[in-house]
Amino acid sequence: MTHHDPIKYCQACGTPVVYRVPDDGDTRERAICPSCGKIHYVNPLMVVGTVPYLDDRVLLCKRAIEPRLGKWTLPAGFMEMGETMAEGAARETVEEAGADFEMGPFFSAISIPRVGQVHFFYLARLRSARFDPGSETLEARLFSEAEIPWDEIAFLTVRDTLKAYLADRALGRFGVHESAIAWSPKQ
Repeated sequence: MTHHDPIKYCQACGTPVVYRVPDDGDTRERAICPSCGKIHYVNPLMVVGTVPYLDDRVLLCKRAIEPRLGKWTLPAGFMEMGETMAEGAARETVEEAGADFEMGPFFSAISIPRVGQVHFFYLARLRSARFDPGSETLEARLFSEAEIPWDEIAFLTVRDTLKAYLADRALGRFGVHESAIAWSPKQ
């Protein structure tokens, strides 16, 4: 079995772990401490963000960090302990775009099993076209549908969420979208 980020030592006692299926009825191989018996679970990371919009334009941020430095994305990042998905999405929007906005409803969830992530996006109505981007953003800018730099979008989850947003906007109603991205070398 391949482990994305293999655990080498027990987080409780520091003993080197062994990989095997636990005796508790589990069916997956886990990192288990042979000394204290602690079973270590590795679960997907949650990325949370928003689709910020003002009238017929959507806000995108040009990344100042890797991965995908210089590419455009929706404001999003890893959820922190102690916050809800909506709180994390709002925090990331403030940190990356410095935007003034009103949080809207949950909009999309996209699983990426290959990298052990799930990306969640909320709609966010911008109150202003003034932005004060943080250190992870080179530029925060509003784009009309015709202006979106599709070839410069940083992530497939952002591309898919933007396409769902534009399709829903054209219908005059917003739904909830769930999908998965299966990796292929051509992406």
